[in-house]
Amino acid sequence: MGSPSDESGRDGDEGPQHQVTISSFQMMTTEVTQAQWEAVMGSNPAKFKGSNLPVEQVSWNDVQDFLKKLNQSDPGKGYRLPTEAEWEYACRAGTTTRYYSGKSESDLASVGWYNGNSGKKTHPVGQKKENAWGLYDMHGNVNEWCKEWYDGDYYDSSPTTDPQGASSGPYRVLRGGSWGSYARGCRSALRNGTIPDNRDYVNGFRVVFVSSSP
Repeated sequence: MGSPSDESGRDGDEGPQHQVTISSFQMMTTEVTQAQWEAVMGSNPAKFKGSNLPVEQVSWNDVQDFLKKLNQSDPGKGYRLPTEAEWEYACRAGTTTRYYSGKSESDLASVGWYNGNSGKKTHPVGQKKENAWGLYDMHGNVNEWCKEWYDGDYYDSSPTTDPQGASSGPYRVLRGGSWGSYARGCRSALRNGTIPDNRDYVNGFRVVFVSSSP
């Protein structure tokens, strides 16, 4: 987790870079779409409308309501948000560069929507090149909520096995960057956070689960 000290665009909360062990889990290949959100919640809060566009303008608290209803309708899987460690592990898919596609802005453009190519809006999920594990839009399109609280100093004392992040704080973690982010803001190691009731048209999410149930 984290970035090397010489990575271009690096922030101080991305270090020290450290190795962690992550238990098995499964992750959605794309961000949750507006069609998926509406099927569970019966409404569509997004600014940029389109059934296959990522849902946005959903707060961390809103996502918890979505997950509660999803788990009620499809019990046994334990749907939840990814931890920050799970998110970065999934994004990197074994890579160590700024983006899973490489280190340059042109490498980002091939895999993600950011302010250099987005036209100031979201785009249908799954249009850009996926990573080695078949995951799309891990860079850009919408920021993705993670499970835990944000702590800029957490890496100094982070557990090495299945780290769960800070136990409290004012902000929840967001990862991945959005259609409005500069290239540096879409890096695999970039950490961000905001208040859990914030609804913004740059923020969305994807779901993980750990059950082996069919």
